[in-house]
Amino acid sequence: MMKILLFSTLIIAIGMAFLLIKVLSNKEGRFSSQHIHDSKAMRERGIHCVMDQDREMRRRSRFAVTEKSK
Repeated sequence: MMKILLFSTLIIAIGMAFLLIKVLSNKEGRFSSQHIHDSKAMRERGIHCVMDQDREMRRRSRFAVTEKSK
């Protein structure tokens, strides 16, 4: 039981160290955005996030359920 706890703690510590190195190596100290709409390559290919694709299909379809306003 103790070996598993030590091994788990070691794995988590190594992961945290890698995250720290990543944050410190960036100029702004931030991670880059992982959203599809923020990726230039995805925009050039015409790939959008699922929410945008769903919204677009709802506008096109005459049988679609309309979205509620918030």
